[in-house]
Amino acid sequence: MRVTFLGTAGALPSIERAPSAVLLEREGDRLLFDCGEGTQRQMMRYRTGFSIDAICISHLHGDHILGIPGLLQTMDFNGRSAPLQVVAPPGGQPAIEELIGVGGFRPSFPLELSTAAAGRPAIDAEDYSVIPVRTDHRGGPSVGYLLREASRLGRFDRTAAEALGVPPGPLFGQLHQGASVELEDGQVIHSEEVVGPSRPGRQVLYTGDSRPVGQFDEVSGEVDLMIHDATFAEADVARAETTGHSTAAQAAMDAVANDARRLALIHLSSRYGGDTSGVLAEARAAAPDVTVLAPADGETVEIPYRADGHV
Repeated sequence: MRVTFLGTAGALPSIERAPSAVLLEREGDRLLFDCGEGTQRQMMRYRTGFSIDAICISHLHGDHILGIPGLLQTMDFNGRSAPLQVVAPPGGQPAIEELIGVGGFRPSFPLELSTAAAGRPAIDAEDYSVIPVRTDHRGGPSVGYLLREASRLGRFDRTAAEALGVPPGPLFGQLHQGASVELEDGQVIHSEEVVGPSRPGRQVLYTGDSRPVGQFDEVSGEVDLMIHDATFAEADVARAETTGHSTAAQAAMDAVANDARRLALIHLSSRYGGDTSGVLAEARAAAPDVTVLAPADGETVEIPYRADGHV
């Protein structure tokens, strides 16, 4: 799984940082979280291509949605035929429909518009789901999104299987999938004798813009990567509260509350002149056991399975 940070700026873009957009790639599926102004240009700049399966929108502020019309029109010009799913925040579907149709545009490819709803996956794929999570912004409903993979099969113990007399071949696969098998001598071998406990899938949590939330009700188990609003430094905590954002230290405390391994600070205010050292120091002090980063636009983060080692 890979995350590409296409836009990490706060409400105002800068030369270095574009408005909000995060691309997540997982085994061929490509999901875009928010689509601020200029997202398609960021896709060209960082060579991600325009082939995405869904856009999940956190809220209706311009720095999170104004890239949608241009991106969809470019897809249309390029001859896209595959359906595109667009998930709007609660109550936001009419506004998104109007935004997409600006200037009378109607895409020639199928557009599947839906609305994020608590307790219901916005995307429900075979081996993962994208679940809306409650957030606390201002100026209308907002949501974040939790990508949660299904549990993986436990590790197959080849040595144990061979010791029980199971010959290498198709029976190995049947046992790994949970079946019991009968050997030529009549002995029955059960899956649990050679397969370890199931292993948890990965989880990525994207907050969009939000005040600190604490424990997200929808999160269960470790979060491999939390992508959290960190608009302000701690000196501006009062402004963060007023405007519906978080400080970097508050984002770090949310990471701790949700057992996150890594925290990516995004929506960084231009008032700090592009210097992330201060917000990084504050977040790391608040969460010394969490790996904290302030990714630049174009930066990618690989998310390995947990069995591959703690990052």
